[in-house]
Amino acid sequence: MSQLTQEWQSVQRILCVRLDTLGDVLMTTPAIRALKESLPQSTLTLLTSPFGAEPTRLIPEIDEVIVYESPWVKASPARADSQYDRQLLEKMRGCYDAAVIFTVYSQNPLPAAMLCYLADIPLRLAYCRENPYHLLTHWVRETEPEQSIRHEVRRQLDLVQFIGCALQDERIRLRIPEGDRLRVQDRLRMQGFDFAQPWMVLHPGVTAPSRQYFPEGYALAARQLALEDGLQIIFTGSPKEVGLVEYIRKEMSARSYSRAGQLSLGELGALLEQAPLLLSNNTGPVHIAAGVGTPVVDIYALTNPQHTPWGVPNRVVFHDVPCKYCYKSVCPLGHHNCLQLVTPTEVVQAVRELLVETKPYSPTAPPPLSFPG
Repeated sequence: MSQLTQEWQSVQRILCVRLDTLGDVLMTTPAIRALKESLPQSTLTLLTSPFGAEPTRLIPEIDEVIVYESPWVKASPARADSQYDRQLLEKMRGCYDAAVIFTVYSQNPLPAAMLCYLADIPLRLAYCRENPYHLLTHWVRETEPEQSIRHEVRRQLDLVQFIGCALQDERIRLRIPEGDRLRVQDRLRMQGFDFAQPWMVLHPGVTAPSRQYFPEGYALAARQLALEDGLQIIFTGSPKEVGLVEYIRKEMSARSYSRAGQLSLGELGALLEQAPLLLSNNTGPVHIAAGVGTPVVDIYALTNPQHTPWGVPNRVVFHDVPCKYCYKSVCPLGHHNCLQLVTPTEVVQAVRELLVETKPYSPTAPPPLSFPG
């Protein structure tokens, strides 16, 4: 364990700022746990977006959540004045001894740093590309992407390592309520599902169109796995993805089960915790699966390299393209070749290999990660 920087040794109240979405918050949790374990006397508050707040009841290290739609984040609504922001500032003022601002390398931390500075938070840690002068008391110079690009989990662990916070177990770890486990089991048994037979979860939806594997490919892969391998397939998805799920189920022409639009986030975590494997796009449930120790086959759009499954056995399936790492939510060239050229046969092979490799699987240590080259 590293030695804590002297100024941080007596910290009692920490504000963690992560104004992104569900997956980003989940990939920050190992760094948050490093703070909590290195400073066990502290309470930890997460300042996050409405989407980022969704998984926080599954994160035991977080003591309090403040939801904030910051004006420097694209998804936030426009406001006529700054009253909302000034109210937050007053709520924060004098309440924290230290702030850690977590960002991806393309984000500017200075608006959040200014908020923390004006809230009189004495210690402020973040990555920053330009000299922040007095806005940060602990400045880690931004070197991505010029020198290297790290996995998002590693990036945030390295940030807190700067002040001496580190972990032995660097996995994402979520706490699933027992009630969610029981509800999931009961409802699936009512559908005739047999937990004693081979099965897997398929989550075909995603928020960004550039990361969506084509539905017909999912249907062909699911049909083959159901009919040739005898796998019971449970589909999951948000309420908005029910139509997508039902289309794939119809096209696969084999028996399947659906919990799309019917699961809370805790219940989704409970289902994935029990599942032998998750097949998905690059999206939030991949990181939930990692948080409960479930192997993942990730049909991975090459929009960026930082979000592959962390700390669990995995297969990352993609088609290499010259235009990779575009960081776009919509394919700028319109062909989606990094996904469209992935064949259902490749997906089926990845599922078969991972099921053989991980049967039985007990998540005792993080295996090597699979990154797109």
